[in-house]
Amino acid sequence: MRDTRESRLLLVLLVAIAFALITVDIRGGEESPVDGARRAAATVFGPVENSVASAVNPVGNAIAAVRDSGDRHNRIAQLERENAALKAKLGSDDRNRSRVRELDNLLKKAGAGQYGIKAAEVIAIGAAQGFSWTVTIDAGSNDGIKRDMTVINGDGLVGRVTTVGPSTATVLLASDPDFTVGTRMEKSDELGFATGQGDRPLSVQLLNGKAKVKPGDRLVTFGSRADKPFVPGVPVGEVIRVDPSTGNLTRNIFVRPYVGFSKLDIVGVVVQAPRTDPRDTVLPPKPTPEPTVTVTVTPSPTGAPSGSPSGPPSGPADEPGVE
Repeated sequence: MRDTRESRLLLVLLVAIAFALITVDIRGGEESPVDGARRAAATVFGPVENSVASAVNPVGNAIAAVRDSGDRHNRIAQLERENAALKAKLGSDDRNRSRVRELDNLLKKAGAGQYGIKAAEVIAIGAAQGFSWTVTIDAGSNDGIKRDMTVINGDGLVGRVTTVGPSTATVLLASDPDFTVGTRMEKSDELGFATGQGDRPLSVQLLNGKAKVKPGDRLVTFGSRADKPFVPGVPVGEVIRVDPSTGNLTRNIFVRPYVGFSKLDIVGVVVQAPRTDPRDTVLPPKPTPEPTVTVTVTPSPTGAPSGSPSGPPSGPADEPGVE
């Protein structure tokens, strides 16, 4: 439609009629003269509105989802944080239970040998003194720790103290190649010297070249003069290999240590030696072998067919016609 004077007058007239109809409709209320026209319009345009609404609603839902996604993301993040905190707590509880077990085993070992100990925690590996197999513990001179004290844990011999500070100390592990300790065989009392070999078994040189020793035999510390650096009776390890005797004055054996040097946590420094040598009482109890089941098979009588009952043979059958 062109923008002419007539078109403008028509537009003004339509607007005036619309306002008039709106006024009449409002004033008429339920009896409005245009109510019928409105119902007819609703009948005609209602399905169209429903179709448009059906098409628009998913879009509206999507928009609402996008709008609410931030809240849900925050909630998911919160749940993930709570889950991580719970896992950390459970992990901490597991670690605490493990450390309680280690401390309990340490106290039992110290009680069996009557060792006065100062418990400590391993806080570092490999000190600056140049040793390849050392750990640092969180106890020092302020706790009564001195150089050349024996260090144990719930499994056995860990090492000896080499350097002491006010609140920390360095422990040379029994696995270090520079570590040597006097040993004594269980029951036979054969003496020797054990030397560390890193992550390999300890090498033990028995003083008696003809000593009778076999895999499974166990060793403890022999002890030092004035109980420094080693107190007696601390479990060292178990024999796993014996070199053949060649008539030498000494004999070499290899021992698997009881202590796992790569997973040390709670240790005890022996600050008071036992009054008497505990001998073999600190060694762990030997495992009880499982009983073997013996099956006895009774052979069937000679000549009897398999599956036939055994018993005295029956007499000859009577032949017919014979009295």
